[in-house]
Amino acid sequence: MDHLWTVFCGGSNCSRSHESSCVDLISVTHPSSCINHALIMCFDFVLLVMLLFTTMSKNSSKSSQVSASFRNISRLQIVSAIINGLLGLVCLSFGVWILEEKLRENRTFVSVHWWMMFIFHGLSWLFLGLTLSLWGKRFSRSPVRLLSILGFFVAGITCGLSICTAILENKVSIKMILDVLYFTGSVFLLLCTYKGFRYEDGDRNGVYDPLLGSANGESKTSSGSHVTGFARASILSKYTFWWLNPLMKRGREKTLEDEDIPKLREDDRAESCYLLYTEILNRKRQSILKVILLCHWKEIFLSGFFALLKVLTISAGPLLLKAFIKVTEGDDSFEYERYVLVVTLFVTKILESVSQRQWYFRSRLIGLKVRSLLTAAIYQKQLRLSNSAKMMHSSGEIMNFVTVDAYRIGEFPFWFHQIWTTSLQLCLAIAILFQAVGLATIASMTVIILTVLCNTPLAKLQHKFQTKLMVAQDGRLKAMSEALVNMRVLKLYAWETHFRHVIENLRLVEEKWLSAVQLRRAYNTFLFWGSPLLVSAATFGACYVLGVPLSSSNVFTFVATLRLVQDPVRSIPEIIGVFIQAKVAFVRIVRFLDAPELETENVRVKSWNTDVTCEISFKSANLSWDENPSKPTLRNISLSVKAGDKIAICGEVGSGKSTLLASVLGEVPITEGTVQVQGTIAYVSQTAWIQTGSIRENILFGSALDDERYQDTVRRCSLIKDLELLPYGDLTEIGERGVNLSGVLWMPTPPRACLMCEHFQLYMLYIYYISCIASSYEAPQEYVMEALSSKIVLLVTHQVDFLPAFDSVLLMSDAEILQAAPYSQLLASSQEFQELVNAHKETAGSERLSQVTASRFREASSKEIYKASAERKEKNLGSDQLIKKEEREVGDTGFKPYILYLKQNKGFVFFSMAALCHLTFIIGQISQNSWMAANVDDPNVSSLRLIVVYLIIGVVASLFLLVRSISTVVLNMESSRALFSQLLISLFRAPMSFYDSTPLGRILSRVSSDLSIVDLDVPFNLIFTFGSTSNCYSSLIVLAVITWQVLFVSIPMIFLAIQLQRYYFSSAKELMRINGTTKSFVANHLAESVAGVVTIRAFRQENRFFAKNLELIDINGTPFFHYFSANEWLIQRLETLSATVLAFAGLCMVLLPTGTFTSGFIGMALSYGLSLNASLVFSINNQCMLANYIVSVERLDQYMHIPSEAPEVIEQNRPPINWPTEGKVEIKNLQVKYRSDAPLVLRGISCTFEGGHKIGIVGRTGSGKTTLTAALFRLVEPAGGKIIVDGINISTIGIHDLRSQIGIIPQDPTLFTGTVRYNLDPLGQHTEQELWEILGKCQLKEAVQEKEVGLDSPVVEDGSNWSMGQRQLFCLGRALLRRSKILVLDEATASIDNATDMILQKTIRTEFADCTVITVAHRIPTVMDCTMVLAISDGEAVEYDEPMTLMKNEDSLFGQLVKEYWSRHNSAE
Repeated sequence: MDHLWTVFCGGSNCSRSHESSCVDLISVTHPSSCINHALIMCFDFVLLVMLLFTTMSKNSSKSSQVSASFRNISRLQIVSAIINGLLGLVCLSFGVWILEEKLRENRTFVSVHWWMMFIFHGLSWLFLGLTLSLWGKRFSRSPVRLLSILGFFVAGITCGLSICTAILENKVSIKMILDVLYFTGSVFLLLCTYKGFRYEDGDRNGVYDPLLGSANGESKTSSGSHVTGFARASILSKYTFWWLNPLMKRGREKTLEDEDIPKLREDDRAESCYLLYTEILNRKRQSILKVILLCHWKEIFLSGFFALLKVLTISAGPLLLKAFIKVTEGDDSFEYERYVLVVTLFVTKILESVSQRQWYFRSRLIGLKVRSLLTAAIYQKQLRLSNSAKMMHSSGEIMNFVTVDAYRIGEFPFWFHQIWTTSLQLCLAIAILFQAVGLATIASMTVIILTVLCNTPLAKLQHKFQTKLMVAQDGRLKAMSEALVNMRVLKLYAWETHFRHVIENLRLVEEKWLSAVQLRRAYNTFLFWGSPLLVSAATFGACYVLGVPLSSSNVFTFVATLRLVQDPVRSIPEIIGVFIQAKVAFVRIVRFLDAPELETENVRVKSWNTDVTCEISFKSANLSWDENPSKPTLRNISLSVKAGDKIAICGEVGSGKSTLLASVLGEVPITEGTVQVQGTIAYVSQTAWIQTGSIRENILFGSALDDERYQDTVRRCSLIKDLELLPYGDLTEIGERGVNLSGVLWMPTPPRACLMCEHFQLYMLYIYYISCIASSYEAPQEYVMEALSSKIVLLVTHQVDFLPAFDSVLLMSDAEILQAAPYSQLLASSQEFQELVNAHKETAGSERLSQVTASRFREASSKEIYKASAERKEKNLGSDQLIKKEEREVGDTGFKPYILYLKQNKGFVFFSMAALCHLTFIIGQISQNSWMAANVDDPNVSSLRLIVVYLIIGVVASLFLLVRSISTVVLNMESSRALFSQLLISLFRAPMSFYDSTPLGRILSRVSSDLSIVDLDVPFNLIFTFGSTSNCYSSLIVLAVITWQVLFVSIPMIFLAIQLQRYYFSSAKELMRINGTTKSFVANHLAESVAGVVTIRAFRQENRFFAKNLELIDINGTPFFHYFSANEWLIQRLETLSATVLAFAGLCMVLLPTGTFTSGFIGMALSYGLSLNASLVFSINNQCMLANYIVSVERLDQYMHIPSEAPEVIEQNRPPINWPTEGKVEIKNLQVKYRSDAPLVLRGISCTFEGGHKIGIVGRTGSGKTTLTAALFRLVEPAGGKIIVDGINISTIGIHDLRSQIGIIPQDPTLFTGTVRYNLDPLGQHTEQELWEILGKCQLKEAVQEKEVGLDSPVVEDGSNWSMGQRQLFCLGRALLRRSKILVLDEATASIDNATDMILQKTIRTEFADCTVITVAHRIPTVMDCTMVLAISDGEAVEYDEPMTLMKNEDSLFGQLVKEYWSRHNSAE
């Protein structure tokens, strides 16, 4: 004890010989006494222990609430943190300075009480001050306040004693000044814990009201039980990632599923991020970049602090190396210096590890939050986008913003601090180099400056090419999105090959810019990887010229410094690339977020009170989609609608009916006059908008289920029988865009309006045709006359039957309201309206129809032809839903995805070349350093020879580096080209069943974000991973070869590291895969919302859809958060093992006798050992990123092997060129099912369509009419039976040969982005004269001639700048151009008025007089002139005969349908 006390107190009077003097009052109270210092350290120890227990204890019940308000740190907290943090740092620095002075002067650290007290007191106050000031509110109130009181009490006593001593002795010391300052700091700390913390959850100020809770009708706090452990973790747990252990253990025990992953803490969720962003944006009115920085400045500064700490700790390495070399040479500064160096080395490496892990983790977290808020902002923006802005930003481009651009920006914060840390590290390295080689450092600086200058033009080029690449990617994605959405139409027209070639050409443009970007990146890589060689060459050359002596000490201090900075320097190309990608992406997103918005507030007056009278008022209004006053879309609209009015709107195609309804919704800009709408609106869109989900979810549309009202609604809408046909009733999953809903695509939408009739005051509906179902006529009557009796109803229709029931009819023509009056009055006064009604009568009242009377209708049986047997229903209930859960790989796939990537287009050859070149480069580096280590102290080797040989080895090695970079680019381009080609062919050759069961978002996420990752990230990361791993193992080998004793530690450590990696990968791989699949949820929801944005706005459902978007963003962010946390968890543990190996190697060097190792080889070993941690981090980071990126290859592979349709062409069995010549179609026992496990949809249909006959196919909803036409085009292959066309079984020929010879006018009119010419004749097979002739026959010639550029007039996305009727006319034009011997009309005239329908029917009869015309009809007049009528019920052909014969049979299905139609016709009269 005497010895220990002497060591502690040194020459003080507190030894055993003066024991009495140690306990007197003066010694205890004097600020400079040893016992006073010991007591202060004891108090500090007690405070630290209490602080440790406080941080490790469970958070209070309020902690989850407090975390929500933690984002607002008060000024008092910041002041307290700054003052106490600075005091701690000053005290700590003063203690270190005292220690250094003692070692320098006395070469001993005996009498440790001075420097130990300052260091310990500084550390304890630093931890106490920062923890209580910044994080105090995270812990329970009582222990925090107790700690602040004790700190205040101790600081007060020491301050008082110091002031008394200063007065008595009339002198002031630094210790006394610090004691007074500590007391000041403790006052702020006390005030902070009592006044600065608000433990109540009352500081949201209304801006943080939970969107998700309000939207879903529940509080978010109720779901907080399964929140990530990070939210409740203590400080120690956070710094060691101990909170992640339960998830890692679960992943080891079982395959992780979505529900196993805890939710994000509230501060990290998309809702919190977006609300904070909007609050600051609205308050500050600054640029979006500044707002994002203001949102996250505290996290950025904290991660920056850890980045600074990492740079400082790693820069201490070369200084420690220099000290080690001196110790091994016997030049000890003090007795235990060698042990102190080993301990310092270990502690420094651990501190470096902790700081870097926190830096990376917190930067990733910032990136996740930025990505979430940008995704939310983009989604919110697209809900408010104006029509002009939609013209500029296609749906594919908006998808690209979310899946690619926001992702790139989210990656940038991870690299942000490396921009300045690399510069700082270089500056510190230059300072160390100056100490080692003196003025020769100027040569190093010159090379570094030249390297940066050389890179400047490359960086500008890369920015330019990256911008071009993103534009090309937008174009390709837009074309792909359009093709995938309309794949059914492409297959029906046999255009898929042409569209695939169009996309391939767009991809060639994209590849051109991709190659340019990656080549610049390769040059950057070569430049910066080779720069250490250039720096060393220039420095050693300068040493020779300046006569600076080279020794193992200064040479390997220089080498160690270079090795420590080479990984950050080598990452500069990556940083530049990420920075440029993020900048380009950010500019694109900002341009989108600044786009004009729809100003619906000017039209729709908000009124949440349902008792307010609803009114519509147009006063001399001109409206224009183009916002061009000189070309209004609607002119002189004056209209006033009061509560309870029932208004029908009719008119010819293109007259402005749809625009009028859109203007009521506030969708059309007002150029003159005023439009005001008061009240809530329910809207049935013209084009069916169906969400992926169940029929019930589509009907409810966000409303709570009221079973009685729901059943009443289904009954009113005549959906009961239809739902009985479906396997799961209203719980049946609807495919993409409602593909499995047969002819009732629009039916789930009208019930939304009727179901919520209590909440809405204005109902706007499109009903262009009525299907041949028994109660179709009754459903609209019930809508208008009963369910909506007190509401305003606006109905756009071509069905004249409905008009008498309405209070007023608006007749529109040429963008104006021609006349508005009740039906009878309008019929008497308007010639135009009379023509419209007469056209209807002429269409409806043919001689054949007139033979059926209304009285016979009343006598007829009302039985329904719905035969859903119990056996079939039971089978259906056992079948799977159409929409399957997205597939993902499970478990360890090993090298399978890597092999898949490398086997594309000689990928193995290019990768092997790059790998061998890199290995040669590493061998060259080791040879360089070995040459230097062996000969630097050899007097027989001249300095010139030493340097020249060193330089020659370096130059040769750098040439291999160049080959490696070029090989990587070639690998990149070849693999990307092959993968894309296979993916594209697979998607375009996939059967329609794939598109029916696969949400579009899943496909788009692969062709956008996954393909972008494969293009830009996988190749270089693959090479970097191999290179960094090789560097890491080379460092370990060099260390083991020079100090073989380290193998005793390194071998067990390597084994342990492998086990850790296996443990990690069992969880990490699943987290990465789940991250990939959940990314599709966000993409799919965005795609659906873009398509249905008008309906969403009409129903005022923006908040619900936005809340759903926020939820999906969090579902995607959760696995990503835990994935990158798991990366840091693994790396921190591996770094600890690495630090242990390095410390053991250092211990071997200092324990073994002097001379065991030469100074040169000790310097070489330590230079590699010091960079071991950095190499390990670089290696593991690259491995983790590569493992994440390679999941994209897995996901592409899933869609590269979709079972294909039949061959496009079968060379040995091609039909004649002019086939079919007659047009005879024989259907023999045809059986069709959509999936192998699904029931039959067509059950043995047999009939013959003679050549030249006109065949009408009728049947009730779901009977199988459309399926029959699909079988004719082989969109679905027969399960049994066959179809023979002109003697050829269509199943034996290629599908392209079949589809290209049959004409069709499809059910959904589809136009593609381009021109009128392109939409009529995309293959360019017809002359301009032919096109104009066809336009004339389709009644489109005048509409096209009105456009400035005629046939080159633009068609925007979805053809939205043309009316629905005009789009259908374009489809008729395509059929007329093809002039096939067989023409199929699938409800082709559903969207056009009766007058136009009559003209078109005559045109078809004239143009296709000698052709077989197969008409799937929903209007009885359409089939009355047919030669034969096929009536289908429940997948069976129940009738096939002439129309007149069938009508004479009272019990026939066709007869019943005719009678029902005749009844409606009579009501119109």
